[in-house]
Amino acid sequence: MGLAKALLLCSSIACLTFAATETTSWPPYSPTSAPIFQLSDDSQFAFYLEEMLGMASYGGSSTGEILRIATQIIPQDFESFYTACYYMAEQVFAIAESVDAKKDPVSAREAYFRAASYYRGADFFLHGNQSDPRLISLWDQQLTAFDRANALLVIPGERFSVKAHSEEIGDYESIGIFFAAYPDNSARPTILVSGGYDSSQEEGYHSQCRQILSRGVNCVTYEGPGHPTVRRQQNIGFISDWWTVATPIVDYLSTRSDVDMSKLALAGMSFGGCLAPIAASHDDRYSAVIAIDGMFSLQQALEEQFPPKSIALFNSSNVAGFNEVMNDIQANSTYPTEIRWIIGYGLWAFDTLSPFDWFTRLGEISMNATLVANISMPVFVAKAQDDIGTEQEPEIAYEMLTTGRPNGKALTYYHQFNTSLGAGEHCSLGAESQVWQVTMDWLSGVWGDWTYANN
Repeated sequence: MGLAKALLLCSSIACLTFAATETTSWPPYSPTSAPIFQLSDDSQFAFYLEEMLGMASYGGSSTGEILRIATQIIPQDFESFYTACYYMAEQVFAIAESVDAKKDPVSAREAYFRAASYYRGADFFLHGNQSDPRLISLWDQQLTAFDRANALLVIPGERFSVKAHSEEIGDYESIGIFFAAYPDNSARPTILVSGGYDSSQEEGYHSQCRQILSRGVNCVTYEGPGHPTVRRQQNIGFISDWWTVATPIVDYLSTRSDVDMSKLALAGMSFGGCLAPIAASHDDRYSAVIAIDGMFSLQQALEEQFPPKSIALFNSSNVAGFNEVMNDIQANSTYPTEIRWIIGYGLWAFDTLSPFDWFTRLGEISMNATLVANISMPVFVAKAQDDIGTEQEPEIAYEMLTTGRPNGKALTYYHQFNTSLGAGEHCSLGAESQVWQVTMDWLSGVWGDWTYANN
């Protein structure tokens, strides 16, 4: 989905010292005060387990299988997460292979989709070692499983790639999957959606597209540099000129007879809630932009949560010192999984071995006054009430969008999803039905009180 869990735990005095030999006591987990019930004592593992569990509502996992995986995971042990997920992935893939898909395509499809999710889970915490061959083999397995499931859909998604060019990295390809709401070629409203820091478009089919398609609206997932498949297949990390990713896809969509270009919306989840407005600042063909959760700058959110000593080293351009601190944290299993993962995954997603390079480039991907002034269409900014991962980023993004562009107040809508209804976790994890009910209701108004299908 995007950012994963927060780093707020690393604000204690002990954590500020960064002494590799120290052990730190973190606040105990209390289920009665948490925004969502944890399936592990390790809050980062718990977050990803909840993310997979949330997909059970939309065919991406099975409740019993996720709860079984949770019993096999050892807190702070990345290999145990791999082992538990990989075992389940292999077993469920074998079930899918055993089904006669001609007789029972539903059973085969469902098992392939679940297996794909578990292969992705097995991969998720391995990025601290960028040379680990499993980063490639596991992804190939998840793509195979997903594509076999997709082929068994009543209307299979269409994979596509388009040529793109960035001033930062040169030529590359944006990739996507077009999921049509209907098999005919009639022009339909369409939502182009991406995940964020760590999520794939295959995951997006379950967490976003199923809700969108059920209303008779086409859903198009996409990935650019830094996203899982593009990072692996093209060896390129995240870039700041994100419009170079999305605009060629819009060009492609404009050639399709089944896309109503007057009702094309752009959505981004988590870090994608920053990428989507950036893309929209250079292309006025979107009728609306959706940012869930809205984000001004991921670097800024992390600065507020990283220990001050590390930020002081970064701000003083102490490259060696910052790299040493970050590398020591990543290698030290006594530190919380949250902070170790965010560093390791960030290095991988930006295709670098230097934490200073990663954090510098991360800071170049943000909304700014110039970009905001060029966003001419309505923007929906969502906030999950207790999303400590994004801190006050949705409020900052909303303020910029209301004050930094013509008619900004009328063009910007803000909505908070509440913890009391189970929607307070990052991107309202597990409450996707609430997210898309509110989002699609707003979008209906943008589209002239559009009436959705019961698909």
